[in-house]
Amino acid sequence: MRAAVLERPRAPLALQERPRPQPGPHQVLLKVRACGVCRTDLHILDGELPRPKLPLVLGHQIVGEVSACGEEVRGLELGARVGVPWLGWTCGGCRYCRAGQENLCDRARFTGYDIDGGYAEYALADHRFCFPLPEGFTDLEAAPLLCAGLIGYRALRLAGPAERLGLYGFGSAAHILTQVVRAQGGEVYAFTRPGDAAGQRFALSLGAAWAGGSDEAPPEPLDAAIIFAPAGPLVVRALAAVRKGGTVVCGGIHMSDIPSFPYRLLWEERTVRSVANLTRDDARAFFALLPTLALRPHVQAFALAQANEALEALRAGTLEGSAVLLPAS
Repeated sequence: MRAAVLERPRAPLALQERPRPQPGPHQVLLKVRACGVCRTDLHILDGELPRPKLPLVLGHQIVGEVSACGEEVRGLELGARVGVPWLGWTCGGCRYCRAGQENLCDRARFTGYDIDGGYAEYALADHRFCFPLPEGFTDLEAAPLLCAGLIGYRALRLAGPAERLGLYGFGSAAHILTQVVRAQGGEVYAFTRPGDAAGQRFALSLGAAWAGGSDEAPPEPLDAAIIFAPAGPLVVRALAAVRKGGTVVCGGIHMSDIPSFPYRLLWEERTVRSVANLTRDDARAFFALLPTLALRPHVQAFALAQANEALEALRAGTLEGSAVLLPAS
């Protein structure tokens, strides 16, 4: 099978021929139909996340077709279409797993980081961390739901009730979350890179009430803000933009250092918190919600051989929505 392989940090992915893997007792072998490209993949590529499995097949937004099952697999049939997210395995026994916080599991393993992911024609996954995907979404459209959608949804829940929600960094997650918030009657205030007129037009086309640069103040105080861009200074700007009692959620797995800021920005019961990974309950709740929403991810397709191009387009901020690899093309 063909796979785009990271051999060492800060090196381009290498297209290689590899043996097709065989599933273990609890695993399924998936023929990869689509795999979303995520900023986390860039953080791994750039060496900003420590100790990935090397060599490594990136990719944790996998839409796959079950082509073989291990002997302990239950509930999945050959030919089924499933999604595989970032959370690939948990121990089930640590204090976090027992408390319903499996996203914080001490021994968790992650797809496309500890486990080879979906930048390949075939991938293995633990069947207990695979999810049936809602009807009505093509493989291309379903792929970004598995991280951009799920992390965005978890961040939205942690942000709490918000009639006015600010989104800093208008990429894959923000463009999906904007549609969720609008469908639920909320207002979105979109913050892009300064001067990114195209990104601001895209946000407005999806129903944002306002769009501007991340160096601007919104026209109204925000109830909450979610930061998807990996820039620590945005935490300070978001704190200045939210009302008393407001919440700022850091939605990324990696961020540059947050600079010092005056206590008055945090005072009046403002909150700063992070989102770490996701749980299987997040996936079940989000996928159950999707049929009630008129949500449509905007995607740009790339062949597997174009994986490096897709990553660089993400880095440059030239994508409108989400990048998705089609390994079979």
